[in-house]
Amino acid sequence: MTADWRMAIEDRPLARTAVFAVVLLAAACSKPTVEEVQTTAAAPVKTLTVTPATLEGVVSASGIVSAAPGADWVITAPEPARIVELPKGEGDRVKPGDLLVRFEIPARTTDVAAQRAAAEQARARVENAQASVKRLTTLFEHGVAAQKELEDAKQTLAEAQAALVQAEAGTQAAAVLASRSIVRARFAGVIAKRAHNPGDMVEATTADVILRVVDPAKLQVVAAVPIPDLARVHIGRPARVVVPGAEEPEAGKVLTRPAAVDPTGVSADVRISFDAMTKLAVGTPVRVEIVAEQHPGALAVPVDAIVHEDEDAFVMIAGGDNKAHKRKVTIGLTTPKLAEITSGLKAGEAVIVQGQQGLPDGATITQEK
Repeated sequence: MTADWRMAIEDRPLARTAVFAVVLLAAACSKPTVEEVQTTAAAPVKTLTVTPATLEGVVSASGIVSAAPGADWVITAPEPARIVELPKGEGDRVKPGDLLVRFEIPARTTDVAAQRAAAEQARARVENAQASVKRLTTLFEHGVAAQKELEDAKQTLAEAQAALVQAEAGTQAAAVLASRSIVRARFAGVIAKRAHNPGDMVEATTADVILRVVDPAKLQVVAAVPIPDLARVHIGRPARVVVPGAEEPEAGKVLTRPAAVDPTGVSADVRISFDAMTKLAVGTPVRVEIVAEQHPGALAVPVDAIVHEDEDAFVMIAGGDNKAHKRKVTIGLTTPKLAEITSGLKAGEAVIVQGQQGLPDGATITQEK
């Protein structure tokens, strides 16, 4: 640098600043940027070797343990009455024919007595009419009595016999009504509810329940299945009854499904029967898992292992070269935890199930145990 040029720079502070900036910029450009720095560290991943297995599609619904139709009996009074006997308590077992309730219905007792008295009177009139006909028949044969007297006696006998038939029918009807004052068990079961005691006055309404009897050997689950899922539910399909807090679900099967639904409703009742006698109590809330579809020999991966990009689905395969390979796949049946892969995957391949998010195709990986 000549003395004149150096003096020129020294005399110009702005020029010295510009030269210093150029030197710094040149030094900065000589270093790689952060984006240009590449790492060679292997990404840790976990893998799952896919094997063919049966994949089940499940319809889930909430349900209530209930007695089967005909196995749940609510006892009420036939008419206003007083309870005389109520020998069974809640939890007691009953056999067919056991006394459950005895009512006192004064009107029925009086009615039976009146009907029986009327029948006795009608029977006496028949006997008198029969005797009259017999006597007049003899007199008529001997020419003593007129034919009209005999015909009138026969007419009286016919009327007395008709009255007797009506009185006996009334007696039977009164006896039937009176028999309703005693209630006996129709089937073997357990007293599920007792709402009264002897001496209580009760009304003849469904709201005034006296006893409830259920057959614990005939319990079912009534599940509220969402209407859009009804088409996937078929009679006879396996089902699992899950009770919160229980270690294992109870096995069952679909017993009935509705033939019609409420167009304004969101669910419909499906009945599930138990494969074995359950110890669950009537009214227990449960969760039901109904097996809807079964795909044997399916290749399935965890739902979280699938990477979605727009409308396409991919899985990351751990290759033998210790690199991750991006593979486009087609998804079939999906459950809350698993997704069936219908194309793009072969049995025996190792699918990355943890660490695949954000992993580029061809990245070096190391498999964790």
